[in-house]
Amino acid sequence: MNNNLAVLIDGDNIPAGNVTEMMEEIAKYGNPTIKRIYGDWTKPHLNKWKKVLLENAITPVQQYSYTIGKNATDSAMIIDAMDILYSNKVEGFCLVSSDSDFTRLATRLREARMQVIGIGEKKTPNPFIVACDKFIYIEILKGDNNDKEDPSMDENANATEKSSVDKITGKEINLIKSSINDLSDEDGWAFLGDVGSLMQKKRPNFDSRNYGFQKLTPLIKSIGVFDIEERNAPNNSRYKHIYIKNIETKKRGRRKK
Repeated sequence: MNNNLAVLIDGDNIPAGNVTEMMEEIAKYGNPTIKRIYGDWTKPHLNKWKKVLLENAITPVQQYSYTIGKNATDSAMIIDAMDILYSNKVEGFCLVSSDSDFTRLATRLREARMQVIGIGEKKTPNPFIVACDKFIYIEILKGDNNDKEDPSMDENANATEKSSVDKITGKEINLIKSSINDLSDEDGWAFLGDVGSLMQKKRPNFDSRNYGFQKLTPLIKSIGVFDIEERNAPNNSRYKHIYIKNIETKKRGRRKK
């Protein structure tokens, strides 16, 4: 994508580890032309950030804590976000924080037709998550880094060995089923790319990597309650389009014959 993104990081609520993986993830969604991190750099708990800032060309923004108990970092980050919004220099924002205080900011940016990507830890409150177009857990980026170091690990091994992996529950299965029903043709088939996009809109934090799979297709296959069909893409492309269908839909169709 060619969208320019502003990456704003809440240094008080995000660990310094895996910053490289985080920036690689952000690059999938656009070009991070503005990269800033906010915090009181006189405080020792931010020392771990100093090295990675240089390595990733992230600009530190000093914000003193004027009052005990008040988060001045949040205010500075919000003010900068609005300044950047009105500068018309970017098409989207990446808000890196586990703090629900940025919920209203995310909502306001989306109202201005900005793409908003959130990144934070799994402890992030749900209001901030759903205020974003997409929300990515830092824990799965740590998992991606482990995969790169040990390419012999397959997706099934990842699902059992990563401590951050969640279990697929009925809630996720129902999300997939309902999204297929929303998009399916008369025969019950739906294009997997469209299904994935709709699921993302319904649940911004849905990500196949949360469950140990790098892509949505192997996750779908692992559940075992969907039919999957590969079709040739238009114009004789070498790529395949994947369509999925609820198995129950197929059974009902057979009984009608």
